Amino acid sequence: MPLTILVVDDDLGTRLSVSDYLELSGYSVITANDGQEALFMVDEYNPDLIVTDIIMPQMNGYELVRRVRQQSMFRLLPVILLTARTKTQERILGYQSGCDLYLPKPFELEELAAAIRNLLERSQIIQSEYRFSHKESLGISGSTKAADAHNSLSTQIQTSHLHSSLTHREQEVLELLTHGLSNADMGHQLHLSPRTVEKYVSSLLRKTSTSNRAELVRFAMKHGLVE
Repeated sequence: MPLTILVVDDDLGTRLSVSDYLELSGYSVITANDGQEALFMVDEYNPDLIVTDIIMPQMNGYELVRRVRQQSMFRLLPVILLTARTKTQERILGYQSGCDLYLPKPFELEELAAAIRNLLERSQIIQSEYRFSHKESLGISGSTKAADAHNSLSTQIQTSHLHSSLTHREQEVLELLTHGLSNADMGHQLHLSPRTVEKYVSSLLRKTSTSNRAELVRFAMKHGLVE
């Protein structure tokens, strides 16, 4: 079964060119005109990846990503933001909202397709690792159970050590991060600036040896660092 991509853009030409190209590349494509329609499509079709414009009526791309990230089952859903706005602050807003990639317009369809392949491959690996980890936790029998118990004990020790190394503020940031909040939203709740929140996120990435927020959230959930 082909992977499903949701393309969101109020410009019909862009929407058609992107969706046609992706369909020719072997994907199943669904489209939406704005963020509100896209939210409905996400709940209805559970896409494997979202490609969305930022400037749209009804609901812009930033808000769409924030709303999607608030749902636990979509916290790790790959999202690409497309926009003609290329200022640094606007790119920062895109990443703070929770996107995985910010692609400025005009862009080459081949570049977009390559980015999509990369994000989908990473997403599939994460899902496979989660399923494998879940099977391991169930155990099988005999020596396998003993090995699992040993590995589980080692993991518990490592997790306990990691837990103790996290500061109270880092733990607060990690909890909010797993709920899909942006740096601005976390800063508002914790009375911190977005820049200070970003420093805590960087510290968490370093302590967990993860390379991005998606991996950090997966690591935290897998190892029980969050409730």
